[in-house]
Amino acid sequence: MPNLFIVADGMGGHKAGDYASRYTVETIEREIKSSFEKNPSIIIKKAIQTANKEIRQRASEDPNLTGMGTTVVVATVIGRYLQVANVGDSRLYVANSQEIRQITRDHSLVEEMIRLGGLEREEARLHPDKNIITRAIGAMDTVDVDFFTVELNPTDKILMCSDGLTNMVDDQQILQILNRFPGDKTLVETAHALIDAANENGGKDNIGVVLVRPYSDEVTK
Repeated sequence: MPNLFIVADGMGGHKAGDYASRYTVETIEREIKSSFEKNPSIIIKKAIQTANKEIRQRASEDPNLTGMGTTVVVATVIGRYLQVANVGDSRLYVANSQEIRQITRDHSLVEEMIRLGGLEREEARLHPDKNIITRAIGAMDTVDVDFFTVELNPTDKILMCSDGLTNMVDDQQILQILNRFPGDKTLVETAHALIDAANENGGKDNIGVVLVRPYSDEVTK
């Protein structure tokens, strides 16, 4: 793969959650680098499944890590196309000056409630069960992975983030921040502005942000 971007948001207590997210990222990177498979979706799926298996194994061996898990979003840009995989409620967006699109689908209780018509999307961010996820690395012996392919335009930006951002800042405010800085500003300033907005709105969770301009060499996290 010519590039690889990952966001993982751990759970199960501070120590266990940090371990789960870090180990998952390291395992996915290792598995992808060592793969001889050509299809990116197969490469990523196998890497995530290996991470799930190893997280489960390590949690069974160490009582301090019992119950640990993590969300994960994995992306790679190949030519004009963005390949995305996700497990959990961390997200990937594609945005330009006109709109922001959530590409991933949250694996969460409130998302299921929205899908079944029991909850309006505007209510989801404030729902008391918004942090309950229905799929995670380490939660079960096997893990289902969602995949998406997106054709990119030259002006698109990619945003990958944990729910520490999206629980605090809605999509339209995110879009406003992404468009606040002119082209000569770096993605670092935009990322700091997103994190600042989440903290100003409450900042109740870890905030992970990765920003990519796919048609440039600039990435920040």
